[in-house]
Amino acid sequence: MGIRKLKPTTPGQRHKIIGAFDKITASTPEKSLVAGKSHSGGRNNTGKMTMRYIGGGHKRRYRLIDFKRNKDGIPATVKSIEYDPNRTSRIALLYYADGYKSYIVAPNGLEVGQTVMSGSDAAPEIGNALPMKDIPVGTIIHNIELRPGQGAKLVRSAGAFAQLTSREGAYAIIRMPSGETRKILSACKATVGGVGNSDHALEKSGKAGRTRWLGRRPRNRGVVMNPVDHPMGGGEGRASGGHPRSRKGLYAKGLKTRAPKKSSSRYIIERRKK
Repeated sequence: MGIRKLKPTTPGQRHKIIGAFDKITASTPEKSLVAGKSHSGGRNNTGKMTMRYIGGGHKRRYRLIDFKRNKDGIPATVKSIEYDPNRTSRIALLYYADGYKSYIVAPNGLEVGQTVMSGSDAAPEIGNALPMKDIPVGTIIHNIELRPGQGAKLVRSAGAFAQLTSREGAYAIIRMPSGETRKILSACKATVGGVGNSDHALEKSGKAGRTRWLGRRPRNRGVVMNPVDHPMGGGEGRASGGHPRSRKGLYAKGLKTRAPKKSSSRYIIERRKK
């Protein structure tokens, strides 16, 4: 999966770098695996705006992704690699031997026609999902569960990967993409390999309009507001705004917001890198 840099035929093309679609093999999704997706525009059930800078955007259909991978022992063939507008990674359509179909997040190196499987009996190969107690130490993994059978919650975005570094009793020690090292129950499933479309980090939209297509409206800075609207607003002329704060008055640079007595802190061995 590469990237494309376009010739500057227009101002919007000049800085635009977008992902190449050469690995994508199907242009329309599997009809039985899509659902409608409504947009709120940041409004709640009474019509009041509760989230700012949201609205517009291209119409989407949601692809139902199988994050649980609970069809153990049944081989599945990769039918196609597809684009998903709801996530940064690509998705793969699986045809199981018993006729069942599902989408999964496409790992790096997964090809059309390849066979994948889930369960304890599966080999630790690209695209296979198995409990971490059955994955060799040192393996690169993604789509990690936090509780057995809950479905994958961690390491799902384009180019992300974690590493199974060791085991300690009933727990597996995982090094996360952030640099954090933490314990997760060995009974939890993970998928072997890293998430594909790793060149997504190199993309540049090139123009404001592409951001609007994603459903994001313009975000105005606190220093240009009035004091009634923001702690950094007001002042004569172009005032710098004082100490960077959020709209609620919390420090925006370096303030730790994690709850000091959070229950999951006991599973974290080493905090993420600054």
